[in-house]
Amino acid sequence: MTAQETGTSAASYPQESEVRNRSVGDIVGDIQKDLSTLVRQEIELAKAETKQEVSKAGKAAGMLGGAGFAGYMVALFASLTLAYGIGTFWPAWTGALIVTAIWGIAGAVLYARGREQLTAVHGPRNTVETVKEDAAWARHPTS
Repeated sequence: MTAQETGTSAASYPQESEVRNRSVGDIVGDIQKDLSTLVRQEIELAKAETKQEVSKAGKAAGMLGGAGFAGYMVALFASLTLAYGIGTFWPAWTGALIVTAIWGIAGAVLYARGREQLTAVHGPRNTVETVKEDAAWARHPTS
């Protein structure tokens, strides 16, 4: 089968005489260079994927931090509500109770969103898949 029949250019394949004239050292050198390039590319892919996932984790952690602050505010206003309720049975404590409920809702919303985003964080999936493919190819380079 010729290069034209396979749809590739003849220039991309070395001529038979060129292959026969190459030493084993040259061939091993080419293999080493290709493997080195492959490893560098896999490392770059892992870096890019990790940076992306760390960014997601940072956003989720910020929301969970907001939920923690909201929880603190709930405790603060719940304490104020209790103090107003015990100290006087006047309508003044109703306002503190409403503020407490608002902070409780805010904390619940931030917690739910932060937890949802945190579950979306994954490791470098593409890198793992391509490394598996590269390893399979290295075991059977002709298939």
